Formats: sequence, structure tokens, C-alpha cells
Amino acid sequence: MTNTGLIPDNFFPKTAGSDYEITRYLAHLQEHRNHLTLIGGVSHPDNSGGHMVEKSFLTGARFPSSPSFKNTISLDQAAAEHIGHHTRFPFLALGVNDKHDGLLSVTRDGIFIPPEFSPSKLYNRLFTADTPEESQSRLREIRNRTSLLDFVNDKAKRLEKLLGAADRSRLDQYFTSVRELEHRLQHAEDWQNRQKPQTGAASPKDIADITQDKDRAALMYDMARLALESDSTRLITLYLNPLEVTLKLPGVNDRTHSLTHHGNEPEKLEQLAKIEEAGIQNLAGFLSGLSSVKEGDQTLLDNTMVLFGSNMASGNSHSNTNLPILLAGGGFKHGQHLQFDLKNNTPLCNLYLSMLQRLGIESDKFASSTGTLTGLDPR
Repeated sequence: MTNTGLIPDNFFPKTAGSDYEITRYLAHLQEHRNHLTLIGGVSHPDNSGGHMVEKSFLTGARFPSSPSFKNTISLDQAAAEHIGHHTRFPFLALGVNDKHDGLLSVTRDGIFIPPEFSPSKLYNRLFTADTPEESQSRLREIRNRTSLLDFVNDKAKRLEKLLGAADRSRLDQYFTSVRELEHRLQHAEDWQNRQKPQTGAASPKDIADITQDKDRAALMYDMARLALESDSTRLITLYLNPLEVTLKLPGVNDRTHSLTHHGNEPEKLEQLAKIEEAGIQNLAGFLSGLSSVKEGDQTLLDNTMVLFGSNMASGNSHSNTNLPILLAGGGFKHGQHLQFDLKNNTPLCNLYLSMLQRLGIESDKFASSTGTLTGLDPR
């Protein structure tokens, strides 16, 4: 997810269906045309406020710019509750630039999950074997958390007898969260006693220069691919947020955020297009990497849903409707541009519900969804 939108004319084709024309950005994804679907005319209902809306991009929670806003569970965490136990890491929350929080992954209680920004640290978590001392330390930490959870849970059960119906309902929500945490702690202990997978990839070297945003993002994309390839996790969020710096890209000589407020000036538009184009090239490289990994008679891309999009249509307008959304892989019938009503948008959560069901999760509702996404069918 990128938090600055995309120049719409460079991303969206003017025609819908399978015969859509190639735009400037889509030219870099031509190799994967039959493995992706472009989706226009979607957004989250009651979401406005420019950049503020990024916090609800994966949750669909309403009124994110309100002072009393309370977030809800994000798409990845909803999936992790059902399939996270199958892998060492139930999910991975990743980011590129640590000068920004990266508001993507959110617990059921509405708590933001901090992302990992260092590719080298992530590599060590995935593939570097713990020393006996480190392993024992982690096991002690897990068991201490379990003991603390047991203590708090016991106190809550005693309190339950003194509460009214409304407060008991809230406490039930708490107990649901506790049970989920208990399961995660048990799985964490089980996985801590297993060997980590091996990889032929060398440990990456972090890039400190924040003006090399394209290379920094590409490095984290590579780590995401390795995590999926090794089946260390099946759920990853990656927050892409170009900082207010002048990126080291040919033809770019102004700061990114300033360029998003281009006012339709041709020179600024061209510089911004080069920056956004670099991001699309990274996405294309990630899809190519997934396609290169064979899994039986399929590829890792065939078996992986890749969602790419933004919380804004474009940085210039700060509009939070008609979001640029792309879905690749995952066993759907692709090769199309799905165009929904540009004035009365289809809920983006309809897509999220389709993705959850594709994971085998029996659900008929996610946040503001009104059903699954029309036109997006499994192969």
C-alpha cells in the first residue's frame, strides 16, 4: 500500500473489460496482464480526510478522521486468526521508511501493529538460527506472557460476576481477544522449538540513504518473497511511504510530497510520474519473483493473492474515492479491468470479503462489505 495515491490517467485504462488499453504504468506490468485485475470505482464508505484515511485502508472502519475514531480489525489480522497458526509467523507487518508509523495492520481491539523496517533484522528472524541462550530467553518470555495472561484472565472472570449485561458483553469481547492471544502464544512456543528454514539468499544489507526509496522498497519486496517462498508466513502487509525528500531518480529534482500537490503543472506531473513509475516497477519485480518460484505445476504467484493500492485516488486532490486498486494472483480469473460506479462507489471491503473466502475462511461479512466483489471469480 502506498499512502500518496497515483496519477489516475497513468494507472487506470479508459475502457473496462479484458481488452483494456495499456497505460503508462501498466506497461511495466504487461508481462503479468493475465494474472492481475484492475479495480476502479471502489472505496470505503464514510472515509474522508486525505492521509488520515490510511489507518482504515485494510479495516474499512468508518470516520477515520473523527476525534473519537476507533479502528477495527484489519484484513490481514482477520485472516491470521484463521490461518496464522500454520506458519512460524502468523503474519508479518513490514514498512520501508521508519519516519512514519505505517498504519496498516490492526488488531481486533483496534491497536496498530508496528512494522519491521529493517530487511537485515527480518532476514535474521526468518532464517538465522537462535543460539541456545536466545532460544531459552524467548521461551521464558513466551511463558512469562502466558503466566501474566492467566493472572489477568482470572481477575477478569472474578469481575464478570459483578457486571451488568452491557459490561459483560464488552468483557466477552475481551475474552475472545484473550483466547486468540493464548493460541498465538502456544503456537509461538511450538515454533520456537523447531528449526528455522534454510535459504540460499544472502543476508541483505540495509540501505541507510532514505533518498534511495526505490532500492529500499525493492529490498523489502525481496524479503517478503523469501518469507512466502519459505512458508515462514502466509500473510504480509507492506507499507510504502515515500518521505518528504528528493529521491535519487533520473529527472526528479523536487521532494515527493511537494510533487503530489502538483496543481496539474506539467513539469511536476512528469517528476511525480517518474516516482510512481518506480513504485510500479518494484511491484512488477515482486510479481516476477513470485512467478519464478515453482510449486508443483503452479507458481507462487498462482497461490498468492497480491493486493496493491492506496488510501487516496491522487495526492493532488486528497480524494478518498475511486481508489487505485490492483489484485494479482491467488487463483482468480484475471486479465480484466473491473470498473464500478465512479459516483456511487462499490465498497472496497467487497474485495476483502472475496479474498477471505478465497483463503477458505467461512464469512459473509467484513466491515462495510455488502457481498463479494462482482466480476471477480475463482479460476
